Amino acid sequence: METAAIGVTEIEGRGRAMVALRPLKGGEIVLRDSPIVLYSALPFHSDDHQKNNNCYCSHCFTSISQQPQNVSCSTCGSRFCTFECQSVASTTSHTPWVCQALIRLRQYFSDHHQPLDLQLQARFLVSAYNLARVSPDRFRMLSSLQGSVPSQPDADSSATFLHSLISSICPPPPLELGFSLELTSVLLAKDKLNAFGLMEPFSEEREGRSVRAYGIYPMASFFNHDCLPNACRFDYIDVAGSASGNNTDITIRMIHDVPQEREICLSYFPVNLKYAERQKSLRDDYGFLCDCDRCKVEANWSESDDDGLEVDAIDEEEDEDTSGVMDEDPDEQMQDEEDTDAMKGEDDFPHAYFFLTYMCDRKNCWGTLAPLPPSVTTTPSVMECNLCGTCKNLDQV
Repeated sequence: METAAIGVTEIEGRGRAMVALRPLKGGEIVLRDSPIVLYSALPFHSDDHQKNNNCYCSHCFTSISQQPQNVSCSTCGSRFCTFECQSVASTTSHTPWVCQALIRLRQYFSDHHQPLDLQLQARFLVSAYNLARVSPDRFRMLSSLQGSVPSQPDADSSATFLHSLISSICPPPPLELGFSLELTSVLLAKDKLNAFGLMEPFSEEREGRSVRAYGIYPMASFFNHDCLPNACRFDYIDVAGSASGNNTDITIRMIHDVPQEREICLSYFPVNLKYAERQKSLRDDYGFLCDCDRCKVEANWSESDDDGLEVDAIDEEEDEDTSGVMDEDPDEQMQDEEDTDAMKGEDDFPHAYFFLTYMCDRKNCWGTLAPLPPSVTTTPSVMECNLCGTCKNLDQV
């Protein structure tokens, strides 16, 4: 019997985490995970639903802009890649209540322009409350994930507004667990901390990639963040196709070898972001600041802080300590700078090696390269990008 590759444990200061239960090889797939809930990342504005570009199946989110055989819901106009996908959705993700809720929310948001974040939260809540009705077991799985109700739910303006909105225009059918502001608030907290973005297709001609849908994956949500990850996420949403029923699954693949008991971490964003950008994103989106080895080194670098995030308290302390002190001798100052550069170079070496070896250099990509799984090829030096899908030999990287 094969030994499990990873397991969930508690790490002091980091909460629940994934760790290696045995030595792991680069390219090894350590997790395949299916979503508990999926929801569209499109705004509700009617104009956006008329566009031919960026159009995806409302159930499996396969790209259907180039598929003339796709079908539409006769009631709300939601599009599906096949009749089969529409049939499955009618009893799972696109029930009659969801259909009516989407119509009413689309009308409301067309008449009352609201921020995109609020519209996406409304989509999530519709999907979550629908899940509670069609699959109570999966809803309980969603409820067990990280993210708890604030101490004062009424203070959460988004939850208060959206709960009132859904209550007034599209209240869900009776649920065993009830329908309350507290539940709405805690669901939004779980979505904020656990959702993964499923991206639109990569293009060298377009800088940046929009999210086509968001999904919450029960096991993948346990991976913590590191700015130099040892694993990365792959999805093949447009490759597998909806007929297989698992095109929205994600796989977690090791970037390089790691020993037993090492924590397995993902990067929550492209690894090429600067220190201040990373910290701002983590603070705003996940509520924490990172102190990984890379951040500890980069925190002391003299880097312009375009985001206005006050992350370099060391510089401020040094400014206070040196006020009113005579400048150093130029020769001594030059020697200090050379020593600093040498130290920085030593600290920076693992970072530079990671970027040169594991970061895709294809135009407008910045994805992460990981070896192909051992079962796919006998050449362990073949690397695949988790965003654009480009494969390269290690000697080409």
